[in-house]
Amino acid sequence: MKRRTFLKTTVGGAAVLGFPLPLRAQAKTFKIGAIHPVTGALAEPGQACRLGAQMAVDAVNSAGGIKGKNGLKLELLLGDTQTKPENGRVEAERVVSQGAQMLLGSFDSGSTNAMVSVAQQRRVPFLIDIAAADPITANVAQSVKSGQQKVQYVYRNFPTGSSFGKRAVQYFIDIFKEANVSPKRVVLMYCNDLFGQNQARGFQAAHKAANPSWDIVEVIPWPEPPTDLSTEVSKAKAAKPDIIAPITRPASALLLFPEIRKQRVEMMGIVGPGSPGIYEAGQLAQLKEDLEYVLTSVPWANFKNPKTTIVADEFKKRSSGKTFDTNSGYSYDGMMLIANILERAKSTDPDAIVESIKKTNDPNGLMQYAGPIVFDEIGDNPNAVPTMIEILGQKPVAVWPKEAALQKFVFPRPKR
Repeated sequence: MKRRTFLKTTVGGAAVLGFPLPLRAQAKTFKIGAIHPVTGALAEPGQACRLGAQMAVDAVNSAGGIKGKNGLKLELLLGDTQTKPENGRVEAERVVSQGAQMLLGSFDSGSTNAMVSVAQQRRVPFLIDIAAADPITANVAQSVKSGQQKVQYVYRNFPTGSSFGKRAVQYFIDIFKEANVSPKRVVLMYCNDLFGQNQARGFQAAHKAANPSWDIVEVIPWPEPPTDLSTEVSKAKAAKPDIIAPITRPASALLLFPEIRKQRVEMMGIVGPGSPGIYEAGQLAQLKEDLEYVLTSVPWANFKNPKTTIVADEFKKRSSGKTFDTNSGYSYDGMMLIANILERAKSTDPDAIVESIKKTNDPNGLMQYAGPIVFDEIGDNPNAVPTMIEILGQKPVAVWPKEAALQKFVFPRPKR
């Protein structure tokens, strides 16, 4: 048999002759560095982020990968900041050196900010799934605008601290009006890290701009993580608050709410302008009644969307019963958004990916948005908005605005 004839032998003939069947070319993987705090004080939300991202990758790959890229599969390179802001850069450098072509992360603003320089220096597109501090994207956008850097590689699908503040003040006004009550004295308390500082500034600026009928009569920071909050709560009590407005981390929540109960602070209720540390399973299990009727403005899943319910049920199974929430939800949406971006990109070149990011108009997110996912000139999604949730029956429930609410809020909270 001539060589050319032999090479044209059918698959069946090859098998008969004992040669292995030819394999189809396997699609390469597109590697994404998913960096979150999966150990340390922020381990619980960080682990939820990681699982949400992994679930999205599994969904994309099981559906055939990135079809516009010949079935390109997604692969996560996992990173752990250990809840240490400086480790954001360390872990970003590590996963990029291992071949990460995009970055996703990283929950807390400190470590996220540390990742930015790696993304810009190494030309690796970075999609922020969770982190609120305005300067993270604003500083990069300004650097590009001034000509110091050529391309912005950092984009965020999450509300900024300033947008948190605007929404929170409006939600406070709306809820007080709906409840037909007129609180006058609000005490703002916050964790004194990059996230807490930014959130507090955003809330105060929005309050000043809106000039509502209530005043922020005291502003009380604490070092994060704290060892004791009795002094801070005593100071809040002395201010005779109608409302305590806390911005907490999970560790500080475990100290703050029992201390408020212990010192018997008399008030209408606790209404947070935006913070984690209130809705996670670990805090709910430990704080129990201390969290009942607490309201807080947070990015939240749209449970009126049937797709969200399906993903939430799967998350519950894979997380041993935990709620699909801010953390898992935004990381899931972030990874699905990366798939959407890659599908539309002309190639997997970093600048082609950036061009695709800029043209994003995606209505398929599972979180509560004010419109499709888009990115403005700063690199932020202006349609990423928070929802007011309340702990009712030991569960976080969306209660405001009305179009997002699953239950009617309870305010003022019942007397104990």
